[in-house]
Amino acid sequence: MVKVTQSGKIVQDPVRVERAEWKRQQTKARLQQLLTIVSPVFLLVLWEVLSRTGVMDIRFFPPPTAIVQTFWELLVSGAIAEHVGVSLYRIALGFLAGVIPGIIIGLMMGLFTPIRHFVSPLVMALMPIPTLALLPIIIILFGIGDLSKVITIAGSVFFPVVINTAAGVLNIDKIYLDVANNYGASKSQFFFKIALPGALPVMLEGIQMGQAIALLTIVAAEMMGATSGIGYLIWTSYKAFLLQNMFVGLIMISFFGYLFSLLLRGLQKKLLPWR
Repeated sequence: MVKVTQSGKIVQDPVRVERAEWKRQQTKARLQQLLTIVSPVFLLVLWEVLSRTGVMDIRFFPPPTAIVQTFWELLVSGAIAEHVGVSLYRIALGFLAGVIPGIIIGLMMGLFTPIRHFVSPLVMALMPIPTLALLPIIIILFGIGDLSKVITIAGSVFFPVVINTAAGVLNIDKIYLDVANNYGASKSQFFFKIALPGALPVMLEGIQMGQAIALLTIVAAEMMGATSGIGYLIWTSYKAFLLQNMFVGLIMISFFGYLFSLLLRGLQKKLLPWR
């Protein structure tokens, strides 16, 4: 790594320095990956020990091994697949129904000042109202079927996406807008080559936030008015004091939240490799 010249000067070998830095970065990345695995395993082991030793009341906090056994029983019976499938179907439709118009309206708000001034008061007035507070009205209008759940999720996802998308467009460096105008870019070119890519980093953060809100919303919506789904499983298990079944539902929601977050982060790396 270090060379000494005839004059006595110490010169570092750049190739070896770069290789050592690369190895250091790889070691750091492996350590970070290890920590992400160790933390949930540590929590589960601690939970198991506290439950088995009687520190935690197993009536309210059954050990993870018992929850895994209950999960397997529900999986074999087909009950968990039915509830998960229904919830994922509602989440997917509601997420798309909220994200697509959120992106379109957010881009329009960022690009056109009149639209921004017209839509912003409506967004600011409606955003503080929890979508779940409107669920009784939504159920009256659309019934207790899938449509009401989809609309509830879409309403919850829409606001973070539209706000982040508009903010992303407004934060685009002015020099890119000037270059596009100087070279006579058409509206479609300006939209797809300047506004959309420029807003993408902030917009993806809004979508990431939207997927977390979608999971929160579907659980609450299925608790209040549904006959199937993970939220329904959690609520009915609680009322029947089948807490192992309830924890299965909670863990499934946690798992899908983590999985969706990883998928969106992977998509972000593909679309924004420079970040």
